[in-house]
Parts: sequence; C-alpha cells; structure tokens
Amino acid sequence: MTGSSIADTLVSEFSDAADPEQIVRILVRLSMAALLGGLVGFQRERMRKAAGMRTHMLVAMGAALFVLVPERSGVPLADMSRVIQGVIAGVGFLGAGAILKNQSEIGIVGLTTAAGVWMTAAIGVACGLGRETTAVVSTLLTLGVFALIPKVQPPSES
Repeated sequence: MTGSSIADTLVSEFSDAADPEQIVRILVRLSMAALLGGLVGFQRERMRKAAGMRTHMLVAMGAALFVLVPERSGVPLADMSRVIQGVIAGVGFLGAGAILKNQSEIGIVGLTTAAGVWMTAAIGVACGLGRETTAVVSTLLTLGVFALIPKVQPPSES
C-alpha cells in the first residue's frame, strides 16, 4: 500500500466526521450526555445506591450514541422513532436487573434506581439528538425529584 492509498483509506474510514464542525458536534453531544448522566449518577452514588456515576454516564452516552449515529447517517427523524424504541426497551431490561423482590410481599427495592437509569437514557437521547436545553432541564428536574421528594415523603424504595 502506498502512502496516498493509506491516507485515502483513513479518510474514507473517518468520513462520518469530515470537517471540524461535525467533530465538535459529536464531541459536544457525547460530552453533554456524559456530564448530565454523571450528575445524576453522582447524586445516586452519594446516596449509596446500586447504579452510580459510571453507570449513569455510560447509559447516557450509549443512548446518545445510539441516536447520534443514525442521525448523522441521514436517517429521517420519523424513522428515528424505531431507534429510540429500541433504546427504551433495552434500558428497560437493564433497569429490570436493578429491581429485586424481598421475601415479603411488599418488599420491592430498586424501582427508583431503575427509573433513574431509564431517565438517564432519555437525557442521553435528548443530547444525541442535539436537544441540549431539554436534556439540561430534564436533568435538573430529575435531580430535584431525587433531592426534594424524600423530604416530603418517607423513603419506601431505593
């Protein structure tokens, strides 16, 4: 292989980010997902819950990537709904693994953890689609629920 054919091969392999604007867009969306997922995860980790900062960061970035790649490939927004449905279902299975039933009939734990992971995926989807304002507002509301609701309602789940 000659030097120019190697360069041509590399250029074609990285064609999804052909110019600096596209690279910045990808970096911003994935970084925003990691940051916002990390904020939710940090709160959960501080409360000593099973899914912490790394889990939430990875879920948010994964969800963002699942919608970012098809969006950057030109998949119409109407068809993106199938991708989003897959993310929702997949993260639902991940959350189901966090839910445990105790020996007693009313002893179920992990519902809030599962819901938090699911919400983090939704925040990641918003980031991946370039809806950063929606993602930030959703993160703030999520943190508000985690911080304020336990003060007005006695804890009954984790």
